[in-house]
Amino acid sequence: MKQQTEQLQVLKDQFGRKHDYLRISLIEKCNLRCKYCMPEEGIPLTPSKFIMNAEEIESLARTFVGLGVKKIRLTGGEPLLRKDFEDILSRLSQFDVDLSITTNGILADRFVSIFKKHGLKKINFSLDTLKEERFKEITRRSGYQKTLDNLDLFIREGFEVKLNIVLMRGLNDDEVVDFVRFTKDLPISARFIEFMPFDGNKWDRSKMVSEQEVLAEVGAAFGSENLVSLPDEQNLTARKFQIKGFQGDFGVISSVTNPFCGTCNRIRLTANGKIKNCLFSNLETDLLTALRAGEDVEKLILESIFHKKAVRAGMDNLEKLSDPDLHSDNRSMIAIGG
Repeated sequence: MKQQTEQLQVLKDQFGRKHDYLRISLIEKCNLRCKYCMPEEGIPLTPSKFIMNAEEIESLARTFVGLGVKKIRLTGGEPLLRKDFEDILSRLSQFDVDLSITTNGILADRFVSIFKKHGLKKINFSLDTLKEERFKEITRRSGYQKTLDNLDLFIREGFEVKLNIVLMRGLNDDEVVDFVRFTKDLPISARFIEFMPFDGNKWDRSKMVSEQEVLAEVGAAFGSENLVSLPDEQNLTARKFQIKGFQGDFGVISSVTNPFCGTCNRIRLTANGKIKNCLFSNLETDLLTALRAGEDVEKLILESIFHKKAVRAGMDNLEKLSDPDLHSDNRSMIAIGG
């Protein structure tokens, strides 16, 4: 215990931010083709021999937990496409951490009992529209009704459910009020996410919908006097709000216009075992190769986290963020993990 307590003070960056939240991408493949996540032409997939296996995921997770990680979220691609998903979840459930998952929900009904068996109670559904035809346009696939059915299933089964909604001007920004109204009788949290720049997703500033615009629209629809600001969570990503009398709530994740970098505690591990100390950074540290070679993985983790930039991988204003030379070398979102 003493050794762990000492290590808890170590996993900090040069600005003193403590990192205790690990997001592990299990797979680069997905059964949808969302416009903001995957280029229309797809991406070159990492050969399977260079993807972390279950034992390697467990080993790296153990190192991170030893360095103070308290929360692990499983992402993808679509993490439920991993044939060994239950094995991975079983291995991670041995750690004293808060387990959660982000999924598009289409396969989720097959895993209800598995999640319960291994103590996973928090699930984020990615759902960017409440209109079936628009769902097909955004995802380039079908599956809308299945997603809604599984969303309802997980609410009834007592899971803590959040909705992730990437807002894109001219595509789904007219549904902000509909999503907020969706929380009236359901114990869910809808989280509006600003459209962010990644390789191949044709980002530009004009497609973003800011936090201020979301709140203005919600206030106009429900009355500003009924819009309640909820207390900020520690290491917040979403600034949370609620309409008076509604069972659920909503939040805005404004990584572009109003970033939360000052309290960031997140680490990302890609499916091929690379650590990213910032979602916006194109710099990566290869942990998997080092692990397979028997090298000191912990040292690599500590060095990567320490050298994290103060704000968005050094893109500290919208002008830098709008420069394609600074963000186009980053992976596509599907290859990073949500």
